[in-house]
Amino acid sequence: MVLKSRQTTLDGLAIPTMPSVRTSEGHILEWDADLIVRQILTETQLVETFYGATGADSTIAHEIATLVEERIRRLSLKTLSGPLIREIANIILLEKGLIQYRNVCTRVGTPVYDAHQIDVGQGFEAKDNANLQDNAETSHKKKADKISKEQYLLQLPPHLADLHLCGDIHIHDLEYFGTRPFCQDWDLRYFFYYGLMPDGNGTKASVAGPAKRAEVAILHAVKALGSAQTNFAGGQGYYNFLTFLAPFFEGWHYEDIIQMMQMFVYEMTQMMVARGGQLVFSSVQLSPGVPTLWRDKPCVYRGRVWDGKRAPLRTYGEFEREVRLLFKAMMEVMLQGDYWGKPFNFPKPEISIEPDFMHEDEAYNTAHPELPTYNDLYLLTFELASKFGTPYYDNQLPAYRGAGQGISCYQCCAYQFSTLADEDDLFDKKLFFEDGLHFSMGSWGVVSLNCPRAGYRAEGDLNRLFAELKSLMDGAVEVFKIKRRWMELIRSTGRMPFAMQRPKDPESGDRGTIAVDLEGLVYTIGVVGLNELVEHMTGSQLHESDQALRLAVRTMTEMELYGKELSKMHGMTIALARTPAETTCQRFAVSDLLNRSYRDHAVKVIKGNITSGLQQLGTTRNLPVYYTNGTHVAPGADISLARRAEIEHIFFPIVDGGNIFHIWLGEARPDPRGLMEMAMKLCKNTQIGYFAFTRDLTVSLHQFQEYKGEKKGIPAWVPDASAKRQTDNESAGESLAFP
Repeated sequence: MVLKSRQTTLDGLAIPTMPSVRTSEGHILEWDADLIVRQILTETQLVETFYGATGADSTIAHEIATLVEERIRRLSLKTLSGPLIREIANIILLEKGLIQYRNVCTRVGTPVYDAHQIDVGQGFEAKDNANLQDNAETSHKKKADKISKEQYLLQLPPHLADLHLCGDIHIHDLEYFGTRPFCQDWDLRYFFYYGLMPDGNGTKASVAGPAKRAEVAILHAVKALGSAQTNFAGGQGYYNFLTFLAPFFEGWHYEDIIQMMQMFVYEMTQMMVARGGQLVFSSVQLSPGVPTLWRDKPCVYRGRVWDGKRAPLRTYGEFEREVRLLFKAMMEVMLQGDYWGKPFNFPKPEISIEPDFMHEDEAYNTAHPELPTYNDLYLLTFELASKFGTPYYDNQLPAYRGAGQGISCYQCCAYQFSTLADEDDLFDKKLFFEDGLHFSMGSWGVVSLNCPRAGYRAEGDLNRLFAELKSLMDGAVEVFKIKRRWMELIRSTGRMPFAMQRPKDPESGDRGTIAVDLEGLVYTIGVVGLNELVEHMTGSQLHESDQALRLAVRTMTEMELYGKELSKMHGMTIALARTPAETTCQRFAVSDLLNRSYRDHAVKVIKGNITSGLQQLGTTRNLPVYYTNGTHVAPGADISLARRAEIEHIFFPIVDGGNIFHIWLGEARPDPRGLMEMAMKLCKNTQIGYFAFTRDLTVSLHQFQEYKGEKKGIPAWVPDASAKRQTDNESAGESLAFP
């Protein structure tokens, strides 16, 4: 008989008699011996698979659970962990001579049962990343991820590990916390000057000198992003991709240019070499012409800086023709799709909407009538958006984006990086590639905050609300400082060779500049659930009252100002962002349902199917519930697109680390000109800095083409009629929240 784990006080309160349990799944739960029973019954079934024996029955399972609880009580422990409970259970199994049961219940970095589940595509984070495919390499990655996450949570100070485990914060890419920075946006000139050293030191891979031909330049660009994945946890991208590539294509015929762009796109979508055997999560910033900032700057290619000193003067402005044709070729390749007609997922085309290209260069167009105009090229992107929903739009028209005053780009999923001339003493030298100096932008890591929980704790007090949020930000900074300290050890021991490479300078023969400026990487704090926070505090969602919207703006402003204060205090650049991690929105919602202190508040504001979520609460963590991401209006809000934009655009200048505005097309394929007209109004009249069109698309693996058959209805509980259906590799919360 399992002992009682709660007792009643004289005041009638039920209090636990056993310590709480820190689970390896990432939660803190109350003691429940029945979980041990279920674990033994489930996991010992593997003796049938491995040994042809019979698994434990209910009598044995209950007996073991009772003995485990008795032994833990005698130890008088303050806290428990899942691994410790397992160790005690395994000892008891050994004492009883149940060796086979112990063999399948023991840990090999992870329980044997969990490892087996991973092998067959189930269990640990099976639906956490839609980019991973079902293969053995993914299984290997998942096992390593599980071990690494447990390791780093054990290595972190307990109070910080508990912040993550209990759902106050979420440390993104925890599996790489101690070994890699997050993401990086690369300056392609670096590789066009130094060449390619894929392993970063030349000891394991062959070293290639600077590309001399266009096709080699393309392949170097592809392989550099693939190699970078070994040193970073997140996406890799290129800023100003076409301008830096253009000199290699001087005078080329369009048919040959489009062939090279086709090679680039196919290489990026057929290179299954990234973490877990997935595609390289890549993006390229695309401008339809040469930006003004770069028109008079010397070209860097073929291992030379063409500045009139080391090589004849050649500037990027001379290659306007090539940039326009490269842009056109990239769009036409993506419009065609692959052999089956499927869209290309990578590289993500980040279409730069810049002041330079809002007005045509009429003199140039008249002199070159055979070339597409800026308007023609932008229209191509909206044809692609209408057909596949592929492009993302980087709107640099709002004043806060600082167009023409520095370097700025969106990359990865929706992270924004920038370098301004008045904030970087080496800005001009980087523009001219003096002494190999170049632009290096990225993020050390991301920690997201459970904003609704801060609201629950505030109990209606605004000052306490802001104090709770600032406390969470303090916790995030503590995590960042530890990561930076650990990463210094990795750097000093040569464990980031690609990022820290210093290739041979092709002119001087000396060691060149370091590829990545680690000091220039930012620290990103993610915001989750602002909508539910204000709904709890005011009774209204963002779109439902001016009071709620005003509180949201004030809250984000308080966080922005405190972020700047923390940056100055700790000598690090902190940026607020809407993090592109829908499963974090689900995890926070699930954590608040699991915690009795917050459950009554959470059920009133959580989105998704809360009824089903509560019914499944004790059986799975993959519940169909979520908080609204970032500063977004709830996906299911019954308001017009214009009203949604009117609300969400307010937050873009505040969330300076990245944000996105979603425009859902459903299964419709609208007129590209209409899309373009709407989008340009959005760019010119709002502060929205980044947006994308999402189109529902189904590809039949049997018909080898887009599926045109009968359309199935979407369940009534899905919060937005245009939300896409859940795919095999999406969590329930992710498929509910985001198309």
